[in-house]
Amino acid sequence: MAAIEGKEVMVVGIDDSQHSTYALEWTFDHFFTPQLGSDSPFKVVVVYAKPFASSVVSLAGPGVAEVLPIVDSDLKKMAARIIGKAKEICISKSVSDVIFEVVEGDARNVLCEAVERHHASVLVVGSHGYGAIKRVVLGSVSDYCAHQAHCTVMIVKRPKIKT
Repeated sequence: MAAIEGKEVMVVGIDDSQHSTYALEWTFDHFFTPQLGSDSPFKVVVVYAKPFASSVVSLAGPGVAEVLPIVDSDLKKMAARIIGKAKEICISKSVSDVIFEVVEGDARNVLCEAVERHHASVLVVGSHGYGAIKRVVLGSVSDYCAHQAHCTVMIVKRPKIKT
């Protein structure tokens, strides 16, 4: 079994969506109850996949070299904001046994590699709830991870809000 300091490892993938925030909060609410305190069976690794600047900029030709550092700086600020929000959630849920990582790359690969690197027994991802066409066009991180990660994958789906 995978373990850090005698505990199994749970990798939680995050991004800037409400689905991701919900998945992180849901995980803490169900696996890290206050009654367990520091006796939770898991060490948590929260991972954010920062896109490459070149994958965000679809320009070619003169001027790209000047734009990429600006885009990369914005992506780093975004990563810091997302990790900051995850840290706030950890504090509000009284979860302290957490490692935070920002890894550059495609989320699908970054999460599967984090599972391998940390010998995780569980990977948690949120579901964006895309339909079949959007999944084909955009790709589904949760679907990819469910098939490629070498551990149990828990896909947390945010309930639909009834109006």
